[in-house]
Amino acid sequence: MAASDRVAAPVALWRMARAIVHVLHGMLVMTRFPALDARARQARIQWWSAGVLKALGLGLQVEGTLPRPGATLLVANHVSWLDIMALHAATPQARFVSKADVLKWPLLGWLIRGAGTLFIERERKRDAVRVVHAMVEALQAGDTVAVFPEGTTGAGPEPLPFHANLLQAAIATGTPVQPAALRYADAQRPFSPAVEFLGETTLLQSLWRVASARGLQVHVRLLPPQGTEHADRRALAEHLREQIASHLVVID
Repeated sequence: MAASDRVAAPVALWRMARAIVHVLHGMLVMTRFPALDARARQARIQWWSAGVLKALGLGLQVEGTLPRPGATLLVANHVSWLDIMALHAATPQARFVSKADVLKWPLLGWLIRGAGTLFIERERKRDAVRVVHAMVEALQAGDTVAVFPEGTTGAGPEPLPFHANLLQAAIATGTPVQPAALRYADAQRPFSPAVEFLGETTLLQSLWRVASARGLQVHVRLLPPQGTEHADRRALAEHLREQIASHLVVID
């Protein structure tokens, strides 16, 4: 990032310190989860997720229709490790399917597990079958489940190809699918490079870039849900990708 795109180093350090304190506070709150009902847990998940974004200097803009009560499969493009927090700030009831690697992240891994996340080992092809069964159970129980069909983070406004396997859980249960388009803008660009989480970038490096960015804002656009009855999962995956991509090119 150019110097004009960054805040002063002391400001970035202050943001990181606030975020770490907020994460630690979240861990304390998480120890009380067993005694809370679902609504109370969701309220705290939403508070914590929005708080992390705010601490790091991100604004949040949510547009569209929130998922209806009952089972929904939320499908979003994948940009950054911030995506789960951005979507949880808008839809705290969502249970995410996430790669098992995040369990190794300091502090965040433990919190993500505590929020009811389902983990997939993407290196093991057969693990997708296990996760689909777990998703089916969650959807049958009336949960909102959220997935990133790209399977990894992308660099720009054009989403990567969507993998169709996990969509089978919605088709098998007749659950509506709701697409969501995520976009991070900064003071200069509609798609900020500060949030890119690609290649060998570490979590700490990404955290510093985010905390250093000037005017960073995440836009969450929730698109209308659609039925899945008799759907072909590959055709559905491509249709969802096209829908999300069409909304990413609409710049305010």
